[in-house]
Amino acid sequence: MAEGNLKFIADMMLGKLARWLRILGYDVAYDPKADDEALVQCAVNEGRILLTKDRRLVERWRKKLRQHGYLLLDSDDWREQLRQTVAHFGLDIRKHQFTRCPDCNGVLEAVSKESVRYRVPFFVFTQHEHFARCSQCGKIYWAGSHYERISAALDELLRETS
Repeated sequence: MAEGNLKFIADMMLGKLARWLRILGYDVAYDPKADDEALVQCAVNEGRILLTKDRRLVERWRKKLRQHGYLLLDSDDWREQLRQTVAHFGLDIRKHQFTRCPDCNGVLEAVSKESVRYRVPFFVFTQHEHFARCSQCGKIYWAGSHYERISAALDELLRETS
């Protein structure tokens, strides 16, 4: 499977990893209430790679998971989980950044400044020119200070995985 077509599903222990992979632009299904069978079924039905820390889940469902793959993570630290996932799959952590909603996994679409006039704080509206909206949940995004902090964290990750 080509790197750009990778789709993941993360188990309940990997919510922060799911969020950061979405920030990198990867399609990551995540439902903290899903049981093992639902995770595996979703992985199989949607062609997703399972990301998990649960060794027993992998042992029990290995045959079904073999088709699309899985990654058994060993760290409790989301940064190490992200580094391990990026390294294992050779993910491009620059190419698709900020193209997915970290909250719901929807695709972000560029929207006109005028279309968000009454949906963002006035200061934000006056200070920024470019906005995006999540196609799924409708949340509005712009490159503010949060964006800069996330970019800095990703730069640090880049240095550590290079």
